[in-house]
Amino acid sequence: MGPIPAGGSALNRWDLKALDLKQRLPEILSSSDSARAILLDLAAGETLAEHEVHERAWLVVVEGDVEVGTAAGEGTSGGPGLLVEFAPGERHEVVASSKARLLLLLTPWPGKGHPGAMTIREKLYARRHAAKRAK
Repeated sequence: MGPIPAGGSALNRWDLKALDLKQRLPEILSSSDSARAILLDLAAGETLAEHEVHERAWLVVVEGDVEVGTAAGEGTSGGPGLLVEFAPGERHEVVASSKARLLLLLTPWPGKGHPGAMTIREKLYARRHAAKRAK
């Protein structure tokens, strides 16, 4: 589905259950300075290994069941309708208990410290700093 005219503006809408996705290939549905919306399918048993994002993140289970855990030892599980919120930089892991479709909302986009929000000089510094730490 594409933009639908609504009183002179564009209304974007998606049928999250009907979109044809490939496993582990996220689909960016919308992206602006305010937020990014991403749809992702995971096969049963598949894991989004422990990671963090620079933005505040919300994970919504559209279909299937998942287990979510944080580096702090907190966890939850659930199916369609489960909403989990992560603070910027909060490390977490997601495991699909069954085939699952997830909606990820990230805000603001890109978050502070995200490579997409860095200037060329900041990227160069970060690259050099990472190279020094790797030695």
